[in-house]
Order: sequence, then structure tokens, then C-alpha cells
Amino acid sequence: MWYVAGHRHPTVQDHVALVEIDLTGELMIAAAAATGDRLSRDRIDEVLDVDGADDADGGDGTELVPPRAGPAGRG
Repeated sequence: MWYVAGHRHPTVQDHVALVEIDLTGELMIAAAAATGDRLSRDRIDEVLDVDGADDADGGDGTELVPPRAGPAGRG
């Protein structure tokens, strides 16, 4: 016997995903309006409305860049 999963009610929303999509859109708009190749950390913090106090850089002001993902998202 086959089991078919029921469909979600159309009003069910993933609020975290919606916020992430909205923030990604804001970053894309800011990047499109930027004059340089990339947004500065300060501009990203401003767009995302964060204070940047977590010191996510290298501690010496250098920017840490995540490795590019290889095939199927593997680094």
C-alpha cells in the first residue's frame, strides 16, 4: 500500500524563511545600487540593521571570506 503525504494548508508560512528572503532581497538591492565590486561590512550591517559588534572579521580588521562551495555545495 502506498502512503501519500497530505498537502500543507496554503496559509502555512515559514516566517524565518520569509525574513531571510526579505533580507536577501534588501542585500541584492543594495548591491545593485553600489558603485564598487562588493558591499563593505559596514554597508551590509547597515542594510541588515545590525551593529556588527560580533567581530566576525579576523579581529585585525581583515575580512574573512568563506570558501567557495564546490560541486553539490561541498567545499
